Amino acid sequence: MPVAVPKDRRIAAPPKSPPRPRAAGDARPLALLLALTIVSVSACDDDGPYAPPPESNTECGPAHATVVRAVDGDTIDLDTGDRVRYLMIDTPESTQGKIDCYGEEAHEYNARLVEGQEVDLYYDEQCRDTYGRLLAYVHTDAGEVNRILIRQGYACFYSIPPNGYERIDEFRALEREASVLHSGLWGACSVVTCQH
Repeated sequence: MPVAVPKDRRIAAPPKSPPRPRAAGDARPLALLLALTIVSVSACDDDGPYAPPPESNTECGPAHATVVRAVDGDTIDLDTGDRVRYLMIDTPESTQGKIDCYGEEAHEYNARLVEGQEVDLYYDEQCRDTYGRLLAYVHTDAGEVNRILIRQGYACFYSIPPNGYERIDEFRALEREASVLHSGLWGACSVVTCQH
């Protein structure tokens, strides 16, 4: 038979200890905020929020074409005979006998995104680079290829003035997101060769 214990003789639970103060410079709250920000940005569609360039310099080249070949991670050949270099990004090298860390992966991923695809091309102020390639933002049904490559960690931010002035912060943020998440080359390469 159980014995009743008077209330005054019960053992009280020990008082809860106050939370320990955090050490100065504790980065956990900042890291949590950064992670939540990245998750909220990543929760958008595959390509994330963006606004296509309001105007495209239509004198530069074709507005629509089919990609016949991905030359490397940031350059494509079109069925029009034009070669196009993506604006605002640079990928590790994978041509001319030079293979950088993640260069082949960037080339293969670019090929999967665009080869055989109908694309829309948007141009900025300067039409061509010093090699005669068209400079463009390239769009497929999946979104803007320039943004996809940098966001997935296949490319670094790279600006070719005077193009892209209005989009510098956008592409720097995409690179930062990929770097923080160790996406693609940011997690695979001890030296990131495409950083400028």
